[in-house]
Amino acid sequence: MMILIVSGALIAVGLVLLVLGNQMILEGINQGNGKISQSQSLTISAEIDMQETTRGIFAVQIIDFKDNTLTARILDPSDIEIILQIINEEKSEKEFNIVKTGMYKLIIKSEGNEEIQVFGAIGPLPDANKKLLGLISGYILVIGMVGMMGFGINGIRNRKRSI
Repeated sequence: MMILIVSGALIAVGLVLLVLGNQMILEGINQGNGKISQSQSLTISAEIDMQETTRGIFAVQIIDFKDNTLTARILDPSDIEIILQIINEEKSEKEFNIVKTGMYKLIIKSEGNEEIQVFGAIGPLPDANKKLLGLISGYILVIGMVGMMGFGINGIRNRKRSI
């Protein structure tokens, strides 16, 4: 019975840490979605402080990918293009250097005429400690689940022995 209680507690702690870890990782990352075409683009902005980090990250996901060619541009606070990335797969993620504090923009455009649903995100690169919290929470959840499975297997064995 003690294994069941400990396993349940580990699962609960793992879930809480998972939620907190995800909130911390996504802190400062701005997300957006919309339909884009040759005449319509999607722009997502994020305030990034150079004192806090020297690396930023952006991600683009194409919903219903059909060999579409998109471009993702990153503009620094002076509206100077620092990255031009061709997006020709369903998901793309890339880091970039933070050159100064201010508003960075992710601009997603399509080369084709048909409308495409896209999702984008831009913000500061999460530090290693925040990523580690997410990893630890995953391990705690797995340990809790293994404990639950062990308890279940042990219960089945005991039931077979008593028959």
